[in-house]
Amino acid sequence: MILLFWISLFIVFYAFAGYGIFLYVLIKLKRFFGRKKDEMILDEDKLPTVALVIAAYNEADYIEEKIKNCLELDYPKNSFDIIFVTDGSNDSTPQKIQNHPEVKLFHKDERAGKMAAIKRVLPALSNDIVVFTDANTYLNKEAIKALVKHYQNPKVGAVAGEKKIMVEELADASSAGEGFYWKYESALKRWDYELYSNVGAAGELFSIRRSLYQPVETDTIIDDHMIAMRIAEKGYIIAYEPEAYAMETASANSKEELKRKIRIAAGGIQSIFRLKKAANPFRNPLLTFQYISHRVLRWTVTPFLMILVFILNIIIAAQTQHPLYIALLAGQVVFYGLSIVGYFLEKKNLKVKAFFIPYYFCLMNYAVIAGIYRYFKKSQSAAWEKSKRK
Repeated sequence: MILLFWISLFIVFYAFAGYGIFLYVLIKLKRFFGRKKDEMILDEDKLPTVALVIAAYNEADYIEEKIKNCLELDYPKNSFDIIFVTDGSNDSTPQKIQNHPEVKLFHKDERAGKMAAIKRVLPALSNDIVVFTDANTYLNKEAIKALVKHYQNPKVGAVAGEKKIMVEELADASSAGEGFYWKYESALKRWDYELYSNVGAAGELFSIRRSLYQPVETDTIIDDHMIAMRIAEKGYIIAYEPEAYAMETASANSKEELKRKIRIAAGGIQSIFRLKKAANPFRNPLLTFQYISHRVLRWTVTPFLMILVFILNIIIAAQTQHPLYIALLAGQVVFYGLSIVGYFLEKKNLKVKAFFIPYYFCLMNYAVIAGIYRYFKKSQSAAWEKSKRK
């Protein structure tokens, strides 16, 4: 029982903090021995052609601002196509896009999900690079150039941008928790890339070499992750560029954030079953190490091990009365107590970040359990159910 407790506790710690610490040490050692990644400088005379693809479903409230943002991006117009795919939209989104001759519209009335829309449009493109972004996010002016500079390295097959959450000083659980989570994720992605490669990409902003695009199954739930990882499975690197970023507001509340996280968790377990090459250490051991450490553990066993650790800690502390196990149990009780307080504070619209971050952490792990259940129950649709944003 004690051995199981320590193994489980180690896996939980490693998945959320230990991997980050170990990665940071590896990066420091790599830099010490003079093997830091070369800084890419964009050759303005050899810019690739780029297609910016935005899948937009009933985004009439945001679409004018999104088009304006796209048109303001710093990239030569004769090498840059802006493409909106509005399949299934039954509001005024397609009509508003048609009012802008500078952009291209793909539309059909049937809604079959984001992946089906992408699979329909990609074969019609001839651009060197395809950049994907969401309709409700806004890119910094230099984003496209910052992304494409990495393709000067022939080993790079995809480049992920950074996602930034706009957090108010007095933030609720969804804002404070999501903002903190993405800051930590951004650090991990920078270190992952410096070590070797990223292990996925967020749909808010990522890009691929069009020639490496491999259609994924139409029922894919998290298409961005799958598209990028299928390229990594071919032996190419997923680069990371923090100077290309997508800004968006946090989920409207924790209920909306939970809905989003459950969908991602269901997609995560789906992707694990499908990305067999990435999980095979005999093909690319370094990629497998990063993939399992950064993704697989969080999307599979870790939330269940958290429950097991708590139960085993109670039993061992009661049986042994050892101060170490009593202290560990007390720490867990305090942490989960803070998360419960955070839950009730949000209900009363009281904004104290110290309580909301533990609450968000617990919410995120509950979402993994719920997502796994939803996946095996086959109740998660590939069609995106939009979360309300602030």
